[in-house]
Amino acid sequence: MKLQVSDQALPRLGLGMAALGRPGYINIGRDEIFGNSDSRSLEKMQKQSDLVLDCLFKNSAGLPWIDCARSYGLSEKFVGEYLRRNDVKPSEVYCSSKWGYTYVADWNVKLEMGSPHEVKDHSVENFLKQIEETKELLGEYVNLYQIHSATFESGVLDNKDIHKALHKCRNDRGWAIGLSVSSPKQGEILKRAMEIEVDGQRLFDSVQCTFNCLEQRAGPSLLDAHRLGMDVIIKEGLANGRLLKNEVIIEYAKNLSCTPDALALGCILAQNFQPRVLCGSVTPEQLTSNMKAVQVAEMLRHDTPLLEEIMGKCVMDSEEYWNQRSALEWN
Repeated sequence: MKLQVSDQALPRLGLGMAALGRPGYINIGRDEIFGNSDSRSLEKMQKQSDLVLDCLFKNSAGLPWIDCARSYGLSEKFVGEYLRRNDVKPSEVYCSSKWGYTYVADWNVKLEMGSPHEVKDHSVENFLKQIEETKELLGEYVNLYQIHSATFESGVLDNKDIHKALHKCRNDRGWAIGLSVSSPKQGEILKRAMEIEVDGQRLFDSVQCTFNCLEQRAGPSLLDAHRLGMDVIIKEGLANGRLLKNEVIIEYAKNLSCTPDALALGCILAQNFQPRVLCGSVTPEQLTSNMKAVQVAEMLRHDTPLLEEIMGKCVMDSEEYWNQRSALEWN
């Protein structure tokens, strides 16, 4: 059983493996980094993952934090092999992962029209199957295990058998239990999740949510979660690369003498719900730049009017945000 990290010691910035554990993802501009989609062999992607992980361990202020998922291709394999090959002790890293989706793209980027890259299944049977897969690949390193993209439609929020299985996982393995959320209904899903208890204990220790300068709807619910004592994690802080092209962010970053990515992530870190933030970096250079968000956030915490000004000029309609995200192509 892995000993849990105290709230005070939880790493503030981490590396999300969604764009490194498989050849294709929806982040903008992958061809510019990886070349033609047909050239992204397993060996090439694992080597690239190793380079970024090297950078993470070299530059993390505290515990290096890595976030995987069963559906992020071979992310758990890449991370597990890296940690063991480098003799990293479980106490020297913070690892989170997710269950609920299965990667089915067979290491392809372009699929036939309508074919999915991943398939959702929030059944008890799939949880029991995927937790064993995670245990084999990453088990001794896991701190946090999350439902991947919980929705009302999947039934996972009302399935008492799943709730009991998750509760048992926490008790038996010592893993914190969380959920990730997506869609314009993130706030409503989180509100329902906060109400779930098993044996008189709140089920979810953590939530992983999309929140960024463009998509801010879930903010009030995230503040409620923080006040309840939940660990708040933010994903897609750069809106899959869209914020790097945002004129408001580019202009303010120029005026503040920082990079657009550091400003966008810094705006999240400075929020009053005290989030931890995942970076989607796929090169050491990107990660190094992303990590400068910590200093930007410190500046913004002392200039609330400026933070509010930037957020106010960037925010867009939530439904439109998710419609645009749905239109992004795997590349």
